[in-house]
Amino acid sequence: MKSSNFMEVTFKAISINESFARLCVAGFCVQLNPSIDEINDIKTAVSEAVTNCVVHAYPKHNGVINLRCEIEGDCIKIVVKDQGIGIKDIDKAREPFYTTKPSEERSGMGFSVMESFMDKVEVEHNGDKGLVVTMYKQIASNAVQVSDAS
Repeated sequence: MKSSNFMEVTFKAISINESFARLCVAGFCVQLNPSIDEINDIKTAVSEAVTNCVVHAYPKHNGVINLRCEIEGDCIKIVVKDQGIGIKDIDKAREPFYTTKPSEERSGMGFSVMESFMDKVEVEHNGDKGLVVTMYKQIASNAVQVSDAS
């Protein structure tokens, strides 16, 4: 039987909430029995997505970030959404080392990091304002088999 579940949280787009987002997603993913490497990959990707919102989406004021996780079978789908200023050229922004804030010593590797740790990453405009980053990760079956010990 395929399992299905979801959770959704909304929080203020401030840097301290990046660790909160990581822990929320990690805790939710536990039901899939991921490996330590898989959970670390997911946490790193979520950290990058949330940090992008905090740093780039709301340069003049604080906004909110919506985080949604969905489980279908052995796949986790993570959606990070903001209502910030958005990105004019998403393809350009996804190029390694591209940054709109070089004076702040940003590496421009956020999307590249997400793509390296997740199976698939989609980035799209959120209507008139903000972005939606959707990430997918297939979790390998780590189910512990219990045998009858006689």
